[in-house]
Amino acid sequence: MDISNHLIPHQPKFSRTVLRIIGLLLIISSLIMLPPIAIAYLYQDGDMKPFIEGFAALFFSGSLLLFIYRSAKSDLKISSGFIVVGLSWLIIGGSCAIPLYFSDSLNLSLTDAVFESISALTTTGATIINHLDELPHSILFYRQLLQWLGGMGIIVLAIAILPMLRIGGMQMFKAETPGPMKDQKLTPRITETAKTLWYLYLGITMVCALAYFLAGMNVFDAVGHAFSTLSTGGMSTHDDSMAYFNNSVIELISIIFMFIAGINFASHFVAWRSASLKPYLNDTEIRSYAGIVITAVIFIAVILYNYHSYPTLYEAIRHSAFQVVSMITTTGFTTNNISTMPNMVPFLLILLGTMGACAGSTSGGIKMIRIVLLTKLSMRELYRLIHPHGQFIVKLDGKTVNFRVLDSVSAFMLQFFFILTLFTLALLFFGEDLTTAGTSALSSIANIGPALGETAVNFTNLHDGSKWTLSLAMIFGRLEIFTLFVLFIPAYWES
Repeated sequence: MDISNHLIPHQPKFSRTVLRIIGLLLIISSLIMLPPIAIAYLYQDGDMKPFIEGFAALFFSGSLLLFIYRSAKSDLKISSGFIVVGLSWLIIGGSCAIPLYFSDSLNLSLTDAVFESISALTTTGATIINHLDELPHSILFYRQLLQWLGGMGIIVLAIAILPMLRIGGMQMFKAETPGPMKDQKLTPRITETAKTLWYLYLGITMVCALAYFLAGMNVFDAVGHAFSTLSTGGMSTHDDSMAYFNNSVIELISIIFMFIAGINFASHFVAWRSASLKPYLNDTEIRSYAGIVITAVIFIAVILYNYHSYPTLYEAIRHSAFQVVSMITTTGFTTNNISTMPNMVPFLLILLGTMGACAGSTSGGIKMIRIVLLTKLSMRELYRLIHPHGQFIVKLDGKTVNFRVLDSVSAFMLQFFFILTLFTLALLFFGEDLTTAGTSALSSIANIGPALGETAVNFTNLHDGSKWTLSLAMIFGRLEIFTLFVLFIPAYWES
């Protein structure tokens, strides 16, 4: 008589599927270690051992999970999608910290290694590492690669592979994709959608790298900065970031590709397929995004010139354009420390980063579509005051916006500021001053990177408790709050 089923509690089918997916994600994490190993061998200047050890540990663990749960073939329910996405960012963030922690060149604590890993993967770009110019090429390349993979989402990469394991991934895609309208697919099959996104992402990255190279960067810097530009991560291979090159052409290339990365990739796909600019010109969100960028560039340039921050109007416009696009796309590249600019400018730049670029892009922030819809909602209430009996419908690009989308936007904003308050209070508890706590929490949740106060240059001097808090805040921001927030609701676990 087989008594195993009576001795071992029945395990829900989706749990086996979740564990199998986590095994797959661990293997993907291990594969991330291979390019830095090749870079270390090529340049002969750095740590190869921690990457080899990290690869072996993660590949073995992932393979073991895949083998044990090889029979799990069920599709993911919506509840399972939230669990997988939430766990995967925590697991991958911790896994990718392994070579950073064991690197002799960095000497990082576990806290710092995890913070740096999560910051790169969430494309926040906040760093605790100093003296980048002295680090081995393998470490520098690894940081850039983590940003690039995180930009489109390691989860989306896994979606393209899941069907081979006979596991559907639509619920993961919905949980991972940024923006309030998540049911739109570029192609009928979710696998093809994921592949299409990656082909676009890879293609634009290659063009960006070539442009950087032709403008004067060496191959290593060109590829590394293309990774952080398209991912809007903003980490650099140099302490001075883009100021290291002091090249207006490189800055212009960066502006163009940061702006492109801030546009919905679905719009890029439609424009490429139709060979037309109409998908951009007819999109209210993109027009609003471009309009705010142009307005902010002019306004901040006038302030910088008026305060004599730069000797000529051209220089003021040049630096204004770079910082505005860098911040609104939440890339975080710098040509100057924003905290040293006239008082109004840092505030405006942080505000732009909080707003963010378009939904469906690699940028962080609230997203422009939500800003547009909130503006329309506000105007609707004003019209109702003037015409109490009038019927006013919120439309976007000529189409009526579903009330559930409007409810989602309102709920998101409430939860965004609730989480911001919560994380700010946590940082104050750990002894950070108000400016540091408020701007660091906001920067992390919006995945901006630069902040003010103690974190104006980097996050090295923060309390360890603050770093763990901000690491969690970055994941909340990357998954746009809802995906993790739902896991804290008792009703979720009772369903």
